[in-house]
Amino acid sequence: MKTNKSYSKRLRVTKNGKIIARGTGQSHFNAKESGNASMKKKRANIISLSNKVTRQFLPRTK
Repeated sequence: MKTNKSYSKRLRVTKNGKIIARGTGQSHFNAKESGNASMKKKRANIISLSNKVTRQFLPRTK
């Protein structure tokens, strides 16, 4: 099965199989935010997908 490219561009799979996504709300309108809020957005978020979704969209992962 082929990898879904829209998923693969937004997600990154670590060596141990964890799936990491970029935080939301980083594109624009960030000038008014506090430093803490902007730093929280820059941290990577570990997300959990079901095995079915992972197999369907990211087939070559653990």
